[in-house]
Amino acid sequence: MSAPRQLTLARLHELGIRPDRELGQHFLVDDNLLGLAARLAGLGDEDVVLEVGAGVGVLTAFLAERVELVHAIEIDRRLEPALARSLEGHENVRVHWGDALRLDLGALEPAPTAFVANLPYHAAAPLVLDSIAGLPRCDRWCVMVQREVADRLTARPGEDAYGGPSVVCALALEPAGRHAVSRSVFVPRPNVDSALVAFRRAGGWPALAPVWPAVVGTVQAAFSHRRKTLANALGLAGWASREAAAEACTSAGIDPRARAEALAPEAFVALAAARPPTT
Repeated sequence: MSAPRQLTLARLHELGIRPDRELGQHFLVDDNLLGLAARLAGLGDEDVVLEVGAGVGVLTAFLAERVELVHAIEIDRRLEPALARSLEGHENVRVHWGDALRLDLGALEPAPTAFVANLPYHAAAPLVLDSIAGLPRCDRWCVMVQREVADRLTARPGEDAYGGPSVVCALALEPAGRHAVSRSVFVPRPNVDSALVAFRRAGGWPALAPVWPAVVGTVQAAFSHRRKTLANALGLAGWASREAAAEACTSAGIDPRARAEALAPEAFVALAAARPPTT
């Protein structure tokens, strides 16, 4: 049994802590995955890492030994004694208590350059997607997520999992690796398998950043009614009237009768640019 497995289970048992399923707590107990995550993220000693869901601090301490600073986010105050014990001697960790979905992660100083975490299932996709614009200095991601979420983040047009998250990731990020993870390496054992997925910020991001809110809004509107044609979906979402949406599609070189799931990610950038001004 690996050292982190012993440490994680021992700390939970010692303090009488039971994982809170409502918080999506599934503690990782395989130390081999810690090194893999660090390698996929390409971490260096000058990096500032954001970790969401620090838990008992095993991954936190592992990261702290390899980077300049770790911002560790944890919502469950019951874990404070275990986390403090794991971080003894690590002066380069700043623990922030609260819900990562509500905290202003963009205000963290120094700003994170990498995002490495075993994410709570319910918050995984929003945290990754929001961090693209919310953490402008972050250029690498390596996160543990539910396999279904990994599929949605990495899907391509024509695949069943292709949707809004797929488009957003494809436009802003480049895949840097994926590793299947069995449910057996978590405590408690979840009902689904997971995946470790890594991304790097795409080289075209600087040109995309100024129009990013408009692009994301267009993607969300287009996928809001998946069974509708693009013009109808955009109209129903309030992006524009159906007639104006159809004209915008045509102007962008897109068939208004197409469905969002059939479009390449780049088409949504053109469509956002063609949106008529709101009155």
